Amino acid sequence: MNLQSLPPLPAIRAFEAAARLGSFSRAASELNMTAAAVSYQVKQLESRLGLMLFRRFPRRVELTGSGELLAPAISGAFATMRATFAQAVERSQGELSITTLPTVGAAWLVPKLGRFKDRHPHIRPRLDMTVPVADLGGFDFDIAIRSGLGSWPGLRSQFLLPNLFTPVCSPELAEAARQLGEGRVAAPLLGRTGWWRTWLEAAGQGGLDLAGAFGAQLDAEYLYVSAAMTGNGIAMVSPIFFQREIMSGALVMPFDLVVADGRGYWLAYAAAQARSTKILAFRDWIRREAEADRAKAAPLLTNVVTIDR
Repeated sequence: MNLQSLPPLPAIRAFEAAARLGSFSRAASELNMTAAAVSYQVKQLESRLGLMLFRRFPRRVELTGSGELLAPAISGAFATMRATFAQAVERSQGELSITTLPTVGAAWLVPKLGRFKDRHPHIRPRLDMTVPVADLGGFDFDIAIRSGLGSWPGLRSQFLLPNLFTPVCSPELAEAARQLGEGRVAAPLLGRTGWWRTWLEAAGQGGLDLAGAFGAQLDAEYLYVSAAMTGNGIAMVSPIFFQREIMSGALVMPFDLVVADGRGYWLAYAAAQARSTKILAFRDWIRREAEADRAKAAPLLTNVVTIDR
């Protein structure tokens, strides 16, 4: 025998089960094989090793000296493999890796995760909020919250929230912000230029000159909100993500006009993971959270205009 190579795994499995159970027929039952198939695999192993491993009797088998030498080590190896596989499955089901955009994570998801943990204490969420879109098909992450139309090859998706935007500012800048409706920029504008132009067009101010109108360029929507709350400008953001700040009065909406662009925020996960217990648990939980937030935001969304982009 070439000592650098192992015998075929089916032969090793048949030997291990027969040695542990003392019977080819009982081993066959455990392995979902016939007794003849177990006997054949054991004979293949004996031939490969050049050793007799069992003494055969009419209703039982008995290990030879060589068999007694091999059996404990092989049984121990199988026990270790079974335990390792079980640990891997338990760890996989016990950790839920989530990737999402920074604002969705920081402003919306993170404050809710405690409720998910209370409901599912055996699942530990792990959140990544880097900007690049992760490859869910490669199982880098279990789930993602993505912005788009809800259709991605190889993924299942669940609608969560619409993509909406409207100006917000501190109470001190409310009057300056309202001058936008009169075609004047009286305070720095914060946020995406495209969102501003789309909103201004919907407000009838599409011709407003925005040269030099923008304040600091920041990396995420929640940072623009932080700047707006401290009086550094008027931010164009999603009111659903910042309901608490608006409801508390820390931010105001100078206009009731809210623009929707037909896109939305979706929970997405690989189709191959569609039956995962932890993914289904998170999907059902976050769907209820999103439904509740859409209902709570209704008073802020009395004048929504949808514009195709």
